[in-house]
Formats: sequence, structure tokens, C-alpha cells
Amino acid sequence: MPPLITTLTLNPTIDLASEAKAVQPIRKVRTFNERQDPGGGGVNVSRVVRELGGETLAMILAGGVTGRFLEELLDEAEVPRRSIPIQGRTRISQTIHDQSSDLEYRFVPEGPTVTGPEWAATLRALEEIKGGWLVASGSLPAGVPPDFYARIGAIAEQRGTRFVLDTSGEALHLALEKGGVELVKPSLGEFEALIGRELREQVLLEQAAVELVRSGRVRLVAVTLGRDGALLATAEGTLRLPALDVVVRGAVGAGDSFLAAMTLALARGQSAQDAFAWGVAAGAAAVSNAGTAHPRRSEVEELRQRIHGVPIGGVKEGE
Repeated sequence: MPPLITTLTLNPTIDLASEAKAVQPIRKVRTFNERQDPGGGGVNVSRVVRELGGETLAMILAGGVTGRFLEELLDEAEVPRRSIPIQGRTRISQTIHDQSSDLEYRFVPEGPTVTGPEWAATLRALEEIKGGWLVASGSLPAGVPPDFYARIGAIAEQRGTRFVLDTSGEALHLALEKGGVELVKPSLGEFEALIGRELREQVLLEQAAVELVRSGRVRLVAVTLGRDGALLATAEGTLRLPALDVVVRGAVGAGDSFLAAMTLALARGQSAQDAFAWGVAAGAAAVSNAGTAHPRRSEVEELRQRIHGVPIGGVKEGE
């Protein structure tokens, strides 16, 4: 059986997406083509891992009637889940595509405050994980200490679990200071904030990413660059892949789709370079579909074939 990929989402969301002919102030804006998706970093990763044929468990903090709605959406998507109850209500985010300008507007609330007993219960739940992979994705909600992901990394190390992290700011810094991280996936802006300087020149970006890997704090660094593709850094050097040419229909969850495909390929025993290429393919497939993180498996596989220079790994699903 392939390794289980457990994801953790401390601040999940119900993602509402719709279109409008024009977004205007004061006036009532009529929307159409509405859809609801279970969202949040780890939730999106689990959904994509499942779409790509992997085994996953989505661990979420959920509260209130909106938390129950989130659970219902996950159940409808047939994504295995484990809920940790909280007193606050799960947040609702909204994305509106303005047809008149072809611009996308995203409204993302802060979400509920998580109490000490609630985040402590999350740590206890994670201590039950045995082996496999753990992906922690998203920002820390109010009430959770900044070293929370560093604590999770320590638990993963004790349990023999590979730890993948997608966050930013102090939470990322403290987790990397602790070390033992398998993969981090910052955006360029997040990586610059971590390093403490601008890295707009390719050589500076490559040097900084390789230095971080060679420091021993993380094994792989994948920096997503939007329309400029992505950069992978390993101890041996770097690989940069351009963005694939697709029709963009939505950007929500593209980074999570990238992370899901890359983590799944690594879990299946494929090389870092091959896994990175799968991530680029999944990110492109995600932006070519409306809604939150909806890359189709057939599209990801077709787009992976279009990435030249990186051999496709020979490890098959289920090995």
C-alpha cells in the first residue's frame, strides 16, 4: 500500500466561488455559476491527493454550523477526515470573477480564535500518526502559538513521519529553526520574507534556496513563482521549470495542488526532480479549472507529458 498522506488544516474554510457581470461599489451585485468547495491549505492538498489516486486523511479544526457544512462537503467529496471540534465558527471565504474586467476578487476572513485546549487536542491527535507523510498547510489562526508547526515537526520526527510544510512568516521560520522538514513550498514573496532580502535575480534566488537546503534544516525547497514557473532546490543544485501554457480560469488552490502532487510523487518513491515536475503540472491543471483546487487527474497526467527534460519516474501507483 502507498504511504498515507495526512494533512492538517488549522483554519479551514468554506470556499464560495461565483461570477458577476461587473463588480461595482454600493450597487447590488448579482452573481451566478455559484459553487461551494471545502477549502484551506491542507484540505485542498487532501482533495488533490485523492483525485490523483493517493491515500489521504484530512485533519481539520471545525466549529459551528459552518464547521458541519465543511464536514458535509468533505464527505460529499469522499475525502476521509478527522475533525477536532472548536468553539468558534469555521470561516467562509468568497471569490468573485468579474467578467467585465476579467479580474478575480478574493475575500478571506481571519477565522475563529483557537483556544489552548483546542490546539493542545490537535497535538495529541497528531501523536497518533504512524509513519507516512504529514502536510501542514496554511497560516496559524489566532490563539495558536507561533512555534506550533515546530512542535508538529518534533512529533513527526518522533513518529517516523515525513513532514511537509506550507506556511509563512514566524511560523515558517521557527519550524525551520527546529529542522527535520522534508519539503517547504513558499511563494517568492514568502521566501524573500524568510531570507530577509529581495531575490529578484535568478542567481540570488538559486543561491539562497540551495543555502537553506545545505544548512540541514530542510531537504527540499520548492519556490512557486506564478507566471514565471517554479524553482526546486536540493543539496545538489537547482532546477527551474517554466509555467505551462494553459487558459487560466481561477487561481484558488493552485499552490496547494502543486504541493499535493509533489508530495504524492515523493511518497511514491519518485525523484525530487520528477516530483517537482508533477507539482508544476498539477498547479497548471488547477488554474485551468474554476473553483478551488480542481485539477483533473487526466489533465495533470497530460500536462506532465509536456514537461521536457525531466524523466517521468518509473514507480507506479500502489508500489
